[in-house]
Amino acid sequence: MSNAAQTITRPSFPPEASREVALADPTSVAPVPESWSELREARDIQFEELTIVPPPLPEPAEPSWFSQMLREVFAWLGEVLFPVAAFFGESWPVMKWVLLALLIAFVLYLIARNIGLISRRRQMPRSATSEPEWQPDQKESTALLQDADELAAQGRFDEATRLLLQRSVRQIAAAKPDWVEPSSTARELAALPALSDRARAAFGAISERVERSLFALRSLSKEDWEAARAAYADFARVEIKQASA
Repeated sequence: MSNAAQTITRPSFPPEASREVALADPTSVAPVPESWSELREARDIQFEELTIVPPPLPEPAEPSWFSQMLREVFAWLGEVLFPVAAFFGESWPVMKWVLLALLIAFVLYLIARNIGLISRRRQMPRSATSEPEWQPDQKESTALLQDADELAAQGRFDEATRLLLQRSVRQIAAAKPDWVEPSSTARELAALPALSDRARAAFGAISERVERSLFALRSLSKEDWEAARAAYADFARVEIKQASA
Protein backbone atom coordinates (compact mmCIF):
# COMPACT_ATOMS: atom_id res chain seq x y z
CA MET A 1 0.00 0.00 0.00
CA SER A 2 1.48 3.39 -1.08
CA ASN A 3 1.89 6.41 1.23
CA ALA A 4 0.17 8.70 -1.26
CA ALA A 5 -3.00 10.35 -0.07
CA GLN A 6 -6.12 8.77 -1.32
CA THR A 7 -8.91 10.94 -2.70
CA ILE A 8 -12.50 10.05 -1.81
CA THR A 9 -14.83 10.99 -4.61
CA ARG A 10 -18.43 11.95 -3.66
CA PRO A 11 -21.06 10.43 -5.86
CA SER A 12 -22.70 12.93 -8.12
CA PHE A 13 -26.48 13.28 -8.28
CA PRO A 14 -28.26 14.43 -11.32
CA PRO A 15 -29.66 17.95 -11.03
CA GLU A 16 -33.15 16.67 -11.71
CA ALA A 17 -33.16 14.60 -8.49
CA SER A 18 -32.16 17.47 -6.26
CA ARG A 19 -34.71 19.68 -7.91
CA GLU A 20 -37.45 17.11 -7.30
CA VAL A 21 -36.56 16.88 -3.61
CA ALA A 22 -36.55 20.61 -3.21
CA LEU A 23 -39.86 21.01 -5.00
CA ALA A 24 -41.66 18.16 -3.25
CA ASP A 25 -45.36 18.73 -2.87
CA PRO A 26 -46.22 19.38 0.82
CA THR A 27 -49.66 17.90 0.31
CA SER A 28 -48.11 14.46 -0.13
CA VAL A 29 -47.73 14.16 3.72
CA ALA A 30 -50.62 12.48 5.57
CA PRO A 31 -53.11 15.14 6.55
CA VAL A 32 -53.53 15.92 10.28
CA PRO A 33 -57.12 15.56 11.48
CA GLU A 34 -58.65 18.91 12.24
CA SER A 35 -61.43 17.78 14.65
CA TRP A 36 -62.01 15.25 17.45
CA SER A 37 -64.49 13.31 15.36
CA GLU A 38 -61.96 12.88 12.58
CA LEU A 39 -59.39 11.73 15.15
CA ARG A 40 -61.82 9.20 16.57
CA GLU A 41 -62.62 7.91 13.09
CA ALA A 42 -58.97 7.30 12.29
CA ARG A 43 -58.36 3.59 11.83
CA ASP A 44 -54.71 3.63 12.86
CA ILE A 45 -55.43 4.73 16.48
CA GLN A 46 -56.94 2.40 19.08
CA PHE A 47 -59.60 4.06 21.21
CA GLU A 48 -61.63 1.08 22.36
CA GLU A 49 -60.91 -0.35 25.81
CA LEU A 50 -58.93 -3.53 25.65
CA THR A 51 -60.42 -6.45 27.53
CA ILE A 52 -57.78 -8.89 28.70
CA VAL A 53 -59.24 -12.29 29.30
CA PRO A 54 -57.32 -14.12 32.06
CA PRO A 55 -56.25 -17.66 31.34
CA PRO A 56 -58.58 -20.33 32.68
CA LEU A 57 -57.78 -21.59 36.17
CA PRO A 58 -56.67 -25.19 36.51
CA GLU A 59 -59.29 -27.56 37.76
CA PRO A 60 -58.98 -28.36 41.49
CA ALA A 61 -57.42 -31.69 42.28
CA GLU A 62 -59.59 -34.41 43.70
CA PRO A 63 -59.23 -34.65 47.52
CA SER A 64 -57.50 -37.76 48.83
CA TRP A 65 -59.38 -40.41 50.76
CA PHE A 66 -57.74 -39.27 53.98
CA SER A 67 -58.85 -35.66 53.50
CA GLN A 68 -62.33 -36.82 52.64
CA MET A 69 -62.44 -38.99 55.76
CA LEU A 70 -61.27 -36.10 57.98
CA ARG A 71 -63.90 -33.85 56.45
CA GLU A 72 -66.62 -36.38 57.19
CA VAL A 73 -65.36 -36.94 60.75
CA PHE A 74 -65.26 -33.21 61.53
CA ALA A 75 -68.67 -32.75 59.98
CA TRP A 76 -70.03 -35.54 62.19
CA LEU A 77 -68.41 -34.03 65.29
CA GLY A 78 -69.90 -30.67 64.42
CA GLU A 79 -73.37 -32.18 64.20
CA VAL A 80 -72.92 -34.06 67.49
CA LEU A 81 -71.40 -31.20 69.50
CA PHE A 82 -73.59 -28.46 68.12
CA PRO A 83 -76.41 -29.03 70.67
CA VAL A 84 -73.88 -29.04 73.52
CA ALA A 85 -72.28 -25.83 72.29
CA ALA A 86 -75.69 -24.25 71.85
CA PHE A 87 -76.66 -25.25 75.39
CA PHE A 88 -73.50 -23.78 76.91
CA GLY A 89 -73.88 -20.66 74.81
CA GLU A 90 -77.41 -20.06 76.04
CA SER A 91 -76.73 -21.00 79.67
CA TRP A 92 -73.26 -19.45 79.96
CA PRO A 93 -74.36 -16.71 82.44
CA VAL A 94 -75.26 -19.53 84.87
CA MET A 95 -72.64 -22.08 83.86
CA LYS A 96 -69.73 -19.73 84.49
CA TRP A 97 -70.70 -19.48 88.17
CA VAL A 98 -71.15 -23.24 88.39
CA LEU A 99 -67.69 -23.82 86.92
CA LEU A 100 -66.21 -21.23 89.25
CA ALA A 101 -67.80 -22.96 92.25
CA LEU A 102 -66.42 -26.33 91.13
CA LEU A 103 -62.95 -24.83 90.76
CA ILE A 104 -63.10 -23.33 94.25
CA ALA A 105 -64.29 -26.65 95.68
CA PHE A 106 -61.42 -28.49 93.99
CA VAL A 107 -58.86 -26.03 95.36
CA LEU A 108 -60.33 -26.36 98.87
CA TYR A 109 -60.18 -30.15 98.55
CA LEU A 110 -56.49 -30.02 97.65
CA ILE A 111 -55.76 -27.69 100.55
CA ALA A 112 -57.66 -29.89 103.01
CA ARG A 113 -55.93 -33.00 101.71
CA ASN A 114 -52.48 -31.47 102.08
CA ILE A 115 -53.29 -30.21 105.56
CA GLY A 116 -54.51 -33.69 106.50
CA LEU A 117 -51.33 -35.29 105.23
CA ILE A 118 -49.18 -32.80 107.10
CA SER A 119 -51.09 -33.26 110.33
CA ARG A 120 -50.96 -37.03 109.99
CA ARG A 121 -47.22 -36.94 109.50
CA ARG A 122 -46.83 -34.69 112.50
CA GLN A 123 -48.96 -36.97 114.64
CA MET A 124 -47.18 -40.11 113.48
CA PRO A 125 -44.15 -39.78 115.78
CA ARG A 126 -46.44 -39.11 118.76
CA SER A 127 -48.50 -42.20 118.12
CA ALA A 128 -45.32 -44.18 117.57
CA THR A 129 -43.85 -43.05 120.88
CA SER A 130 -47.03 -43.89 122.73
CA GLU A 131 -47.04 -47.42 121.35
CA PRO A 132 -44.40 -50.00 122.12
CA GLU A 133 -41.57 -50.29 119.60
CA TRP A 134 -42.63 -52.49 116.71
CA GLN A 135 -40.49 -55.32 115.48
CA PRO A 136 -41.20 -58.13 113.02
CA ASP A 137 -42.41 -61.54 114.03
CA GLN A 138 -39.63 -63.69 115.42
CA LYS A 139 -40.45 -66.77 113.35
CA GLU A 140 -40.77 -64.80 110.10
CA SER A 141 -37.48 -63.02 110.71
CA THR A 142 -35.72 -66.30 111.49
CA ALA A 143 -37.07 -67.91 108.31
CA LEU A 144 -36.06 -64.84 106.29
CA LEU A 145 -32.49 -64.94 107.55
CA GLN A 146 -32.26 -68.66 106.85
CA ASP A 147 -33.41 -68.19 103.24
CA ALA A 148 -31.03 -65.29 102.75
CA ASP A 149 -28.14 -67.25 104.28
CA GLU A 150 -28.71 -70.04 101.77
CA LEU A 151 -28.33 -67.56 98.90
CA ALA A 152 -25.25 -66.03 100.48
CA ALA A 153 -23.71 -69.49 100.95
CA GLN A 154 -23.85 -69.84 97.15
CA GLY A 155 -22.08 -66.51 96.68
CA ARG A 156 -25.28 -64.75 95.59
CA PHE A 157 -24.84 -61.79 97.93
CA ASP A 158 -26.87 -59.37 95.75
CA GLU A 159 -29.92 -61.63 95.76
CA ALA A 160 -29.61 -62.30 99.49
CA THR A 161 -29.50 -58.57 100.29
CA ARG A 162 -32.47 -57.81 98.02
CA LEU A 163 -34.42 -60.61 99.70
CA LEU A 164 -33.83 -58.99 103.09
CA LEU A 165 -35.12 -55.65 101.81
CA GLN A 166 -38.19 -57.00 100.01
CA ARG A 167 -39.41 -59.19 102.84
CA SER A 168 -38.75 -56.62 105.54
CA VAL A 169 -40.83 -54.08 103.60
CA ARG A 170 -43.53 -56.71 103.25
CA GLN A 171 -43.45 -57.33 107.01
CA ILE A 172 -43.94 -53.64 107.78
CA ALA A 173 -46.73 -53.28 105.21
CA ALA A 174 -48.56 -56.28 106.65
CA ALA A 175 -48.22 -55.15 110.27
CA LYS A 176 -48.60 -51.38 109.78
CA PRO A 177 -50.40 -50.71 106.47
CA ASP A 178 -50.89 -47.03 107.30
CA TRP A 179 -47.12 -46.57 107.44
CA VAL A 180 -46.37 -47.85 103.96
CA GLU A 181 -47.90 -46.50 100.76
CA PRO A 182 -47.75 -48.38 97.43
CA SER A 183 -45.30 -45.80 96.08
CA SER A 184 -43.03 -45.84 99.15
CA THR A 185 -39.34 -46.42 98.50
CA ALA A 186 -36.68 -47.92 100.73
CA ARG A 187 -35.19 -44.48 101.33
CA GLU A 188 -38.57 -43.14 102.47
CA LEU A 189 -39.01 -46.09 104.82
CA ALA A 190 -35.54 -45.54 106.21
CA ALA A 191 -36.59 -41.97 107.12
CA LEU A 192 -40.06 -42.90 108.41
CA PRO A 193 -40.51 -41.21 111.80
CA ALA A 194 -42.81 -43.98 113.06
CA LEU A 195 -40.00 -46.54 112.90
CA SER A 196 -37.51 -46.92 115.67
CA ASP A 197 -33.92 -45.84 115.31
CA ARG A 198 -32.86 -49.46 115.05
CA ALA A 199 -35.32 -50.10 112.21
CA ARG A 200 -34.31 -46.95 110.31
CA ALA A 201 -30.65 -47.88 110.62
CA ALA A 202 -31.37 -51.38 109.31
CA PHE A 203 -33.33 -50.08 106.33
CA GLY A 204 -30.65 -47.52 105.58
CA ALA A 205 -27.88 -50.12 105.58
CA ILE A 206 -29.82 -52.61 103.46
CA SER A 207 -31.29 -50.12 100.95
CA GLU A 208 -27.93 -48.41 100.39
CA ARG A 209 -26.37 -51.69 99.32
CA VAL A 210 -29.34 -52.72 97.18
CA GLU A 211 -29.23 -49.39 95.32
CA ARG A 212 -25.51 -49.81 94.76
CA SER A 213 -26.12 -53.27 93.33
CA LEU A 214 -28.95 -52.16 91.02
CA PHE A 215 -27.90 -48.71 89.84
CA ALA A 216 -24.12 -48.63 90.21
CA LEU A 217 -23.81 -52.06 88.56
CA ARG A 218 -21.44 -53.22 91.28
CA SER A 219 -21.78 -56.68 92.72
CA LEU A 220 -21.98 -56.84 96.49
CA SER A 221 -19.17 -58.43 98.41
CA LYS A 222 -19.33 -60.76 101.37
CA GLU A 223 -18.66 -57.80 103.68
CA ASP A 224 -21.65 -55.94 102.22
CA TRP A 225 -23.89 -58.91 102.82
CA GLU A 226 -22.67 -59.38 106.38
CA ALA A 227 -23.29 -55.69 107.16
CA ALA A 228 -26.84 -55.85 105.76
CA ARG A 229 -27.55 -59.11 107.61
CA ALA A 230 -26.24 -57.76 110.89
CA ALA A 231 -28.41 -54.63 110.53
CA TYR A 232 -31.55 -56.69 109.94
CA ALA A 233 -30.75 -59.15 112.74
CA ASP A 234 -30.26 -56.25 115.14
CA PHE A 235 -33.56 -54.72 114.05
CA ALA A 236 -35.47 -58.01 114.29
CA ARG A 237 -33.53 -59.06 117.39
CA VAL A 238 -32.80 -62.43 115.91
CA GLU A 239 -29.60 -64.28 116.56
CA ILE A 240 -28.97 -67.43 114.57
CA LYS A 241 -25.80 -69.02 113.38
CA GLN A 242 -24.88 -67.64 109.97
CA ALA A 243 -24.17 -70.20 107.27
CA SER A 244 -20.63 -70.15 105.95
CA ALA A 245 -20.24 -68.69 102.46
